Amino acid sequence: MRLLLDTCTFLWLTGQPAKLSAPAIAAINNPQNELFLSDTSVWEIVLKHTADKLPLPESPRIWLPKQTAFFQLQPVRISSEAIFKTADLPLVHRDPFDRLLAAQALVDGFKFISPDPPFRAFGVDCLW
Repeated sequence: MRLLLDTCTFLWLTGQPAKLSAPAIAAINNPQNELFLSDTSVWEIVLKHTADKLPLPESPRIWLPKQTAFFQLQPVRISSEAIFKTADLPLVHRDPFDRLLAAQALVDGFKFISPDPPFRAFGVDCLW
């Protein structure tokens, strides 16, 4: 299964794994599953860290590659199709990062690991 991690899921995986649900942990630890992290999440983390809203042990430029390598996360680039898809989503949630993550999950056929209800309202196949 191809699993796309929500930004909060990735952050909890790297620093507070007790916050993850049992199904999320099982899916992440299943060696048959492929794990992905979107450039959208990378962008969100960098912006929040720069705004002093997200403390990290190192700069994002150093910390993020270490974490993605350690957890064997594959990158998901931001495609034009995903950007266009954000306009087709219902206006149940306006956060641009969440809308783009939802669009990427839909366009690229990912199961999305997230505790956040708006993703289900977007029609995303979620696991939590």
